[in-house]
Amino acid sequence: MKKTTFLIVGKHAVVGALKNPSRKIERVFLTEDAQKKLNRENQSTNLFKNTHVFYKSRRELDNLCGRDETAHQGLIAEVEQLEEITLKEFVLENKNKNINLIALEEVTDPRNIGSIIRSAVAFNIDGIIVKERSFPSKSKLLYKSASGGTEHLKIFKVSNINTSLKLLKTKDFWVSAFDVSATKDFTSNNWKGKNVLLFGSEGFGLKSKTLMHSDFKFKVKMNNNIESLNISNTVSVVCHHIYQSIK
Repeated sequence: MKKTTFLIVGKHAVVGALKNPSRKIERVFLTEDAQKKLNRENQSTNLFKNTHVFYKSRRELDNLCGRDETAHQGLIAEVEQLEEITLKEFVLENKNKNINLIALEEVTDPRNIGSIIRSAVAFNIDGIIVKERSFPSKSKLLYKSASGGTEHLKIFKVSNINTSLKLLKTKDFWVSAFDVSATKDFTSNNWKGKNVLLFGSEGFGLKSKTLMHSDFKFKVKMNNNIESLNISNTVSVVCHHIYQSIK
């Protein structure tokens, strides 16, 4: 059965998909100027090999973007979702001593999720756990914000975050919740081993029921001039520190 397709937009998102042999691309819509620029930047690679290419004006691409008003940079691709493995399959197959996963509870803003994906890829996070029902898996804004990161990261869509945390704890994972009620700075922890980094929504944080499944509660220490960071910034700070501490 043929999978449903959706549109991704922007230079880094589309080029990332074109370079990913696992990504099925139906069509690419682009301006002639965009193609010339890409050919100059990728002279050793034929990005559009075996790809159906359609030339469009910028206005036509604007119309394809619809109400999202996402900056397409002269490039839009129609793609299929990547093949996925389940969280349980990943845990059973992965024999690494150090595994770091991010779990997001009620984080739904596509820009934030895309930025989190981008940071996760940059700092060697192994995967992100999201609630399937609230994850905007076909969002143009998400793919644009991820800047091609979706091609390099496993995204585990689960029906229930708490059930997933219970599973991971049986597989020797430590669950670390980042919450406003925490008093301990996360940099004091030893991050070697198997970890789940648990983050909640900006508006409501983590649910009390979810916090019950955490082994530790941490905060990102900062001065008193700002009350808190945007969640994507918080995740980036945390991931960078862990990347530096275990590499």
